[in-house]
Amino acid sequence: MADRIDSGPTEASLRRALRRAADGRAVDTDEAVALLTARGDLLDELLGVAGAIRDAGLRDAGRPGVVTYSKKVFIPLTRLCRDRCHYCTFATVPHRLPAAYLDRDEVLAIAREGAAQGCKEALFTLGDRPEERWPAARQWLDERGYDSTLDYVRASAVAVLEETGLLPHLNPGVLSWAELQRLKPVAPSMGMMLETTATRLWSEPGGPHYGSPDKEPAVRLRVLDDAGRVGVPFTTGLLIGIGETLAERVDALFAIRRSDREYGHIQEVIVQNFRAKPDTAMRGMPDAELHDLAATVAVARVLLGPKARIQAPPNLIAGEFDLLLRAGIDDWGGVSPVTPDHVNPERPWPQIEELARRTAAAGFTLRERLTIYPEYVRRGDPWLDPRIGPHVSALADPATGLAVEAALPVGRPWQEPDDAYVPGGRTDLHTTIDTSGRTEDRRGDFDSVYGDWAQLAAQVNESAAAVAGQSGGAASRLPADLLAGLGLAANDPAALLEPKNEDAAMALFGADGAALDELCRLADDVRRSAVGDDITYVVNRNINFSNVCYVGCRFCAFAQREKDADAFRLSVEQVADRAEEAWQAGATEVCMQGGIDPKLPVSVYADIVRAVKARVPGMHVHAYSPMEIVTAAAKAGVSVRDWLTQLRDAGLDTIPGTAAEILDDDVRWVLTKGKLPAATWVEVVSTAHELGIRSSSTMMYGHVDHPGQWLGHFRVLAGIQDRTGGFTEFVGLPFVHTNAPIYLAGIARPGPTWRENRVVHAMARLLLHGRIDNIQCSWVKLGDEGTVEMLRGGCNDLGGTLMEETISRMAGSDNGSARTVAQLEAIAAAAGRPARRRTTAYGHTA
Repeated sequence: MADRIDSGPTEASLRRALRRAADGRAVDTDEAVALLTARGDLLDELLGVAGAIRDAGLRDAGRPGVVTYSKKVFIPLTRLCRDRCHYCTFATVPHRLPAAYLDRDEVLAIAREGAAQGCKEALFTLGDRPEERWPAARQWLDERGYDSTLDYVRASAVAVLEETGLLPHLNPGVLSWAELQRLKPVAPSMGMMLETTATRLWSEPGGPHYGSPDKEPAVRLRVLDDAGRVGVPFTTGLLIGIGETLAERVDALFAIRRSDREYGHIQEVIVQNFRAKPDTAMRGMPDAELHDLAATVAVARVLLGPKARIQAPPNLIAGEFDLLLRAGIDDWGGVSPVTPDHVNPERPWPQIEELARRTAAAGFTLRERLTIYPEYVRRGDPWLDPRIGPHVSALADPATGLAVEAALPVGRPWQEPDDAYVPGGRTDLHTTIDTSGRTEDRRGDFDSVYGDWAQLAAQVNESAAAVAGQSGGAASRLPADLLAGLGLAANDPAALLEPKNEDAAMALFGADGAALDELCRLADDVRRSAVGDDITYVVNRNINFSNVCYVGCRFCAFAQREKDADAFRLSVEQVADRAEEAWQAGATEVCMQGGIDPKLPVSVYADIVRAVKARVPGMHVHAYSPMEIVTAAAKAGVSVRDWLTQLRDAGLDTIPGTAAEILDDDVRWVLTKGKLPAATWVEVVSTAHELGIRSSSTMMYGHVDHPGQWLGHFRVLAGIQDRTGGFTEFVGLPFVHTNAPIYLAGIARPGPTWRENRVVHAMARLLLHGRIDNIQCSWVKLGDEGTVEMLRGGCNDLGGTLMEETISRMAGSDNGSARTVAQLEAIAAAAGRPARRRTTAYGHTA
C-alpha cells in the first residue's frame, strides 16, 4: 500500500510521459503521477491519447463507438453499517430508520416497479456487517431466522430473481473467499470500491476511513483477489479527492491492474470524484475538481489499457459529459428511472434520453448493457452459475452480450437446469490414459485461464529472492544446527515442530549425504517404534466422476473445459457400476473425487454416496476433497457443517485430505489461483473430524515452495490433530511436472529432487510422531523403486491398488494407474518387510 508524498513533476517530465503514452509504451508510477498534473493543452493531449486507446478497445470488442449504461433500480437493503466513513451520508443510525432492513416485500416492490419500466439490474447496496455494531440489526435478523446480513442478501437476491427476473448486482462490502462462493450463485456480478490504497487515510486519526475496519486497503485488496479466485465478474474503482496524494492514486490503479491481470475478473473500473455532503465530518473539504477527474480517468485508461471498461458516474460530473467521454470512459454506470442514488441523493441521475443525447453529441452511441458485462456474458462458464444462466440469457443479445433493450424481465425459478449436467465425453479415460494417453499436453485456454503468466513469474521471482536474501534457508544452516536436529530426531522428534527448535528442523530439511542417510535411519527407527514392521495397503478403486473444472489451478493437468477432447462426466449410475466392479474385484474402499464442475447439481454428491451404498452396502466411501465440500455447500446455501452432516447421513465414511497442496496462502495463490484458502481448508477438515468423519492429510511439494513452508504446513497439520485427532495418515505427494501448466509456463521447477523426496518423507515421520502414526508414500508418483526407498526412510504404508488413476497420469506420471495385491506385496518384500492388507482407517481386515 502506498503512503507517498508528491514531489511535484516538472513540465518536462510531463511531456516525456505524454510521449511515452502516445507511443504505446509502458508508463511507470512517476510518469503516471506526472500525467495526473496535466492541464490546459497538455490535458487535451492526454485526453486524446486516452480516447484513442478506448476507441481501439471498443473496435476490438466489436462495438466501435458504443458507450454503455445499465438500467437499474437501487435497493438500499440496509443503511446501517459497522464502519464510520467521514464522508458518507448513506450510513445512518437505527433511530433514524423505520426498520433496520428493508423487508422482503419492500425489496420486491422496488424490483417490480423497475421491471415494469424495463430495468434489468437490481443494485443491492448496504452497509458492512451492521449486526456487528448495532443490536437493532442483530435483533431484526434473529427474529426472521437469518444468521447474518449476507444470509439475508442471498435470500433477497433469490427472491428478486424468482419474482421479477431482475439481475442482482451485490455491493455488500468486504467479503471472504467463502462468502463470495456463497453469493456467486445468486448474482451475475458483484462489486466493491477499492477507493484508495493509502493506508494512512485509514490508520491515522482524522483520516476519512479512520475507525472503519472494512476500509483497510490490505483487506479490500484481498477481496479484489478473492473475487478473481472465485470467478466473479467484479466492479471496483477509485474515490478521488479524499486526501490521497497523486502517487497514492496511481498506486491504487496499479493495484487494480495487477489483480485483473492475475485473474481477469475486473469487469469495470469506476473513477468517482468526491463531493462534499452536509452533516458529515468532511463537509468542509473541497470537491474533487472536474479536470482532476478527467485526468484521472485518462490515466486510468492509459494504465489499464484498451480492454478495460471505465466508468464515471454521470450524476457527479456537473454536466461535463463531453469532457469525460474525451477522457476515455466507455460506460456511464447504472442509471435508474425509478429510484434515486441513495449514496448521493442530492445528485439526481440524468434522464436516459438526455444521457443518450449528450453521448450522441460527442460522437458515440448509447447502448444498454446488463449488470454483467458483455465479455462475461459471452464467455459463460465459469463466470455464470447455471442457476442464473437462464435469467441472463432471457435479457442478453447472444451475439453481442449487451442487453436486448426491448426485453422485459420476468421472474424465473432459481434452480439448476435439468439438462445442465450431461454425462458423456471421454468416459474411458481411466483406461485409455495408459494406452493412447491424453489428447494434448495442455487445455485449449492455456494462455488465458491461469492469469497473466509474466506477472506470476515476476511474483514468484520476487518471493524467491526474498527467501534467498534471508539467512534462514535450509541449506545455509550451521553444522551445529544439523547436529542438534539429529539429536532431537533421535530423542524427541516431535519437538522439532516447536518454534524454539526451528533452526534444527530447517537444518534437517537441508540434510544431504551422510547426514541425510542418518536422518532416514532415525525416521525408520521411529517408524518401527510407532507402528512396527508391517507395510500396509488397502484394496481400493479411484473413481473420478468428472474432470470438467474451471477453477484454474496452475499445477493441475487433470481439469478440462466442457468441450475439450479429454473432458468427461459420469452419471450416478456409472459411478455405482464402477463401485460394484471394484467390490467384485476385492476392494473395500472407493475414493471418489471430481473437478469443480459448474454444471454438477449440488444433489449429485449425496446421490453418488447413496447409490454406492445401495449397490454395495459394505463399501467404504472415501470421497470429496475440502474444495469440493466448500464449493458444494456454498452452492447449496448451507454451512459446511450442515453439508457434511447431509453427506454423512447419506453414507459418507471418510474424506480425502487433498486440495491442501501447501497450507500457506503465499504459495497457494501462486499454485492454485482460485482454490480455497488455507484457513478454509483447515475449517472444512476440522469440521469433518468434529462430525466423526475422519480424513487423510497430504502435502504436495517440489514446485514453487521452500522448506520453511513445508515446516509451516506440518505445524498446521499437527495443530489440527491436537484439536481433533481425526487424521488417519499423512501422504507425501511429489509434484508431477510434465504436463502441469505452471511448469509448461516456465515458472515451477520440475518436481522435487531425489534428496527432497527422502527428506520430506523422513521429516513427516519425525515431525508428526505421536500425532499421526501412518506415513504413506505414493507409488503413482514415486514409482516402485522410489517407493521402496521411502519405506526404508520412515514410511509404513503403500496406499491402495487404485485400479484406475487419471490425475497423476494426466500430469505426466509414467508409473501406471493400478497395482495388484501381488505387486504391492512385492514392493513390501523389496523393502525387506512383511505386507498387510488394511481398512481405510488402518484397521485389520478379516
